[in-house]
Amino acid sequence: MNAKTASLAAPAGHADAYVQLHQGLRWQVPARMNIAQLCCRRWAEDPRHARRTALRWESEAGARATLSYAALQRAANRLSNALRVLGVQAGDRVALVMPQRPETAIAHMAVYQLGAVAMPLSMLFGPEALAYRLQDSEACLAIVDESAIDNLLAARSGCPALRTVVAVGAAAGRGDADWEALLAAAGSRFDPHDTAADDPAVLIYTSGTTGPPKGALIPHRALIGNLPGFVCSQNWFGMPGADDEVFWSPADWAWTGGLMDALLPTLYFGRTIVGYQGRFAPELAFELMQRHRVTHTFLFPTALKAMMKAVPEPRRRYRLHLRAVMSAGEAVGDAVFDWCRDHLGVVVNEMFGQTEVNYIVGNCGTYVDAAGRRHPGWPARPGSMGRPYPGHRIAVLDEEGRECPRGTPGDVALHRLDVHGDPDPIFFLGYWCNDAATATKFTGDPASSWCRTGDTAVMDEDGYLWYQGRSDDVFKAAGYRIGPSEVENCLVKHPAVANAAVVPKPDAERGALVKAYVVLAPGHQGSEALVAELQEHVRGRLAPYEYPKEIEFIDALPMTTTGKVQRRVLRLQEEERARTS
Repeated sequence: MNAKTASLAAPAGHADAYVQLHQGLRWQVPARMNIAQLCCRRWAEDPRHARRTALRWESEAGARATLSYAALQRAANRLSNALRVLGVQAGDRVALVMPQRPETAIAHMAVYQLGAVAMPLSMLFGPEALAYRLQDSEACLAIVDESAIDNLLAARSGCPALRTVVAVGAAAGRGDADWEALLAAAGSRFDPHDTAADDPAVLIYTSGTTGPPKGALIPHRALIGNLPGFVCSQNWFGMPGADDEVFWSPADWAWTGGLMDALLPTLYFGRTIVGYQGRFAPELAFELMQRHRVTHTFLFPTALKAMMKAVPEPRRRYRLHLRAVMSAGEAVGDAVFDWCRDHLGVVVNEMFGQTEVNYIVGNCGTYVDAAGRRHPGWPARPGSMGRPYPGHRIAVLDEEGRECPRGTPGDVALHRLDVHGDPDPIFFLGYWCNDAATATKFTGDPASSWCRTGDTAVMDEDGYLWYQGRSDDVFKAAGYRIGPSEVENCLVKHPAVANAAVVPKPDAERGALVKAYVVLAPGHQGSEALVAELQEHVRGRLAPYEYPKEIEFIDALPMTTTGKVQRRVLRLQEEERARTS
């Protein structure tokens, strides 16, 4: 890690690496900094690194491209100049509605060095979702490709602040300006805006699993706050001598998981990231990792489950080069954990964070450098979220804001100050134009408060956190507290189950029953006999009160675009059924 950002180094052979890392890390956040400078310009201006590959890209249609750091910087300079001519100023919000493609990476660098605020939006959003975010943010310009141009144009009439639409790729001719023409007419030199570490860089709207989306405003310094977790969860990514590291993730760059956990930290270390523009498929994932010699990846639990079911023994079919797999968004569960260890050849490192305070808890494996020296992390425990990453002070709080005794469930929270009393740079600036929502996120004195994540977990005696679910996903049935992830993990171990979601079903006598929505694996059919078999499968492995009293087979679970199961949708469906029955 760059000495100007954080002093984290792998402890060689220390008996308790975890304690040493926490004691040894001290945040070093410069007063003036810019994400584009850290992730691109410094590499592009260094003759030793300028020709290094920043991005390798391919599309579902067969198109391919490669960008060096120098080429990425030149294109970003041209776009920054063009945006300035179009009237974009420091602090303005620029919507980026594109999938993983070269123009997306270029646009991020261009917006940051202009001092403007990048607002990545998923290409999967419909007109209403786009209109809400464009209206709320008052974005002045949008850059969009063929994947979302129809929906964006349909939303535009209700967005008076949106002055300009820049069309990319096959969308050319349908906006106010075309990407290719803009860059061709712009100069390749650009003097970047001087930004402070606390200046806003990104506006990401939360996925809305528990209510209307809120815009989380992320400062430039947050990238630094991400780095210890990224380095550790990827088994010491970016270490000297590991120039062959290649990162790929199917996570959409429009979300924190794809942007802050994949694209930006990979570029920060001057490594190569693979971008794929197309739909995720298990076999395709293995082919991509083989073709590009991917060494590090971030895969959602839903992706890992699909890969496990589709290709149970991948190393028999594919030549993989994996050194680390990080997973987040939902609990991995021991079935997937065991499969990664036994059939991918790596222990999956779970990570926990959210848009507002990302990359704060997780695991870290051992790294062996080119000289054969071992740099230990801390062992992952199957089913655990991991431990607080260095630089972050984590606790489990009760409803009154007091720290819970070890072993007692509570709300996972992050303190504004680290273990040394220094400000933690990971924190978001607040919700966009929503001071009331920002205030409810924190408990205690504003200068030294806890930020509540809304996720319930138990912390054990060794500081490992065990995920129970979203605070509003945990429920009681017949007086027993039910965390859905444990039951879901048990169901997925059955060969007939591809995925599952557990929610409460209202019941007059017990308050609620445990109900499971199950997506079947290929080749299996739902039946009363299978229901009984699955119930017995869970009953024999978990507590008697945890087995699903009712099972409903479903073609697909409701998911957010970030790959999280929307249990809230299913829970509300059950409540509506109860009201109308």
